[in-house]
Amino acid sequence: MNERDNEALSGSAARRENGLRDRGRLRDVSRSLPIALLRTREAVMRQFRPVLRSVDLTEQQWRVLRALDSVPEIDATGLAMATFLLPPSLSRILRDLEGRQLISRRPDPADLRAWLISLTPEGRKTIDAAGVWAETVYAAMTARIGQERLDTLMQLLRDIEQDLDVPLTGHGGVASDPRAE
Repeated sequence: MNERDNEALSGSAARRENGLRDRGRLRDVSRSLPIALLRTREAVMRQFRPVLRSVDLTEQQWRVLRALDSVPEIDATGLAMATFLLPPSLSRILRDLEGRQLISRRPDPADLRAWLISLTPEGRKTIDAAGVWAETVYAAMTARIGQERLDTLMQLLRDIEQDLDVPLTGHGGVASDPRAE
């Protein structure tokens, strides 16, 4: 986004000062926490996409493989929760990864309707190959950001996630203040 686009989205200086639009209902998009988190996520993922392309993986496939790399096996529900993927998307991703022989599925003996999913040796090789490059990206980002700032950011993100784990006041998790975003 260029400077002009940023200025247009953020509005006049007076509105920027208090962070609210003239109608008083919503803050400027430049002060939206969800949008700021998405912009930051995009900046981070931009660094990792070449690594993922080098092993022919999408971001979502990588999330699944990374989650599977941390457990011996897991059911689809647990994997969906661990990767923040909706079950229909996860089903498609699992089918593709299984077709590439990066994962295997077996019936869960405790629930024959469910499947247990794990990495194959080929999946582990893919993780290892991408992991070397991913750690290089992490090292470069850490050099640019600084280890202390990165550690602080990670701790803040964990804290905020924990603080917001329970819905805010109001019905259905919607804050009672209509200006809250």
